[in-house]
Amino acid sequence: MRVWHGLDEVPTDIESVATIGIFDGVHRGHQKILTTAVRDAQRLGVLSVAVTFDPHPAVVHRPEGIELIMPLSDRLGQIAALGVDAVLVVNYDLKLASLTPYDFVQKFFVDGLGVAEVVVGEDMRFGRNNAGTVETLHELGDRFGFDVTEIVDVESFEGRRWSSTWVRQALAAGDVTLANRILGRNYRLRGRVEHGFKRGRQLGFPTANLNSRGVGFVPADGVYAGLIVRQIPEAPACEMLPAAISVGTNPQFDGEVRTVEAHVLGRSDLNLYGEDIAVDFVARIRPMQQFDSVEELLERMDEDLLEAARVLGAPPTGRIAPEAVTAK
Repeated sequence: MRVWHGLDEVPTDIESVATIGIFDGVHRGHQKILTTAVRDAQRLGVLSVAVTFDPHPAVVHRPEGIELIMPLSDRLGQIAALGVDAVLVVNYDLKLASLTPYDFVQKFFVDGLGVAEVVVGEDMRFGRNNAGTVETLHELGDRFGFDVTEIVDVESFEGRRWSSTWVRQALAAGDVTLANRILGRNYRLRGRVEHGFKRGRQLGFPTANLNSRGVGFVPADGVYAGLIVRQIPEAPACEMLPAAISVGTNPQFDGEVRTVEAHVLGRSDLNLYGEDIAVDFVARIRPMQQFDSVEELLERMDEDLLEAARVLGAPPTGRIAPEAVTAK
């Protein structure tokens, strides 16, 4: 998939079917829009192009910003997996936000991408003050000579439309099972493994401490079953390691910093320090708790390992002897 960072990188003779959106999370609703654009582009013999923005408009317009579901690199990877030919990443700033719907369509869709068709969701808004609607796009399509395909919101069994907001709400509640259903895949958090306090190793649960600040939405505090995903050096494949994941401040030890720590079930031979890895959240086992004693905590952690193995279909495992851990 080609990635263009600005209109100056787009070929001058392009013809396309385009769609537009932030696509944060690339959830099931986004997938329907993107795959429709791919299908129609193939039918017309032109390129399928997704127009997206970086940074997120909310970061520009609201001081508090927004906690993104995934970084731009993951967004592009998920869009590419759907067969989209190219993505135009547009720098979002106040100058762009000031464009009228007419000027935006002419600049990006007509002059920039040579659109034969634009595919959008029914709730799309664009242009200054979000004044442009699907109806506006239809009117401009008639004027400039391109078709508009409107995708009616795809709804879940609950009757609620798939949305990035719903994903964030589910993650904030620790309901990664629901988040995964909205996304159509496991929720993934990326980060670099860094040194921690090594308490887990001393207790028999060595962990990879993930520096995930600023690269994704950290789910609610608790213990989860999931997977550590490692890129195999000089190979396109990934290694998927079943894991028990802890999110929180370690209240048993009066911790103050919120961390994400993953224990690979049954493995003492891993040295992940300094690696960029991903953690896939599969299911929540329990909320974060403070126990009356360390012994009670250890008993519960033993249960957590067995439950994580059960959820993941992995062999049951127990604690790791501290002296067996090879990572320094």
